[in-house]
Amino acid sequence: MNTARADCDGEPPPLVMKGIEEFNRGEFYEQHETLETAWRAEPRPVRKFYQAILQIGVACYHLERGNRTGALRLLERGLRKLRPFAPACLGIDIARLIADAERLQEQIQSVGPDHLVKLDRAFFPRIILIDSIDKSPLSTRRAAPR
Repeated sequence: MNTARADCDGEPPPLVMKGIEEFNRGEFYEQHETLETAWRAEPRPVRKFYQAILQIGVACYHLERGNRTGALRLLERGLRKLRPFAPACLGIDIARLIADAERLQEQIQSVGPDHLVKLDRAFFPRIILIDSIDKSPLSTRRAAPR
């Protein structure tokens, strides 16, 4: 069994769930603080999953502040850590999160450093709970162009 996925059954712990909710509200600084606490406290391999989400959120935080280089760097780190947990972990649609983060990465690269302000925030990833699709505010997505 993939050791990264060994702890993927069940639901996100309450602190991770709080970080996910903050992420989806666009509270990227807050999600960083919350998920960093969960990541540091978790001894199992699933801690890399928490760190991956944290890094993707921090990439969005960097984008909001016009830091293209920091955003691209953190997206790459987050994606690298997230991929072993696909297609799902803790009831989260990881395949979708990866696709959304990769699409954001492509958009950042296509608009170039001088046009970040033109980057549509609809491209920011959202975290989707598989078991809650159409039942939870967490599954509500802004439609991103495909």
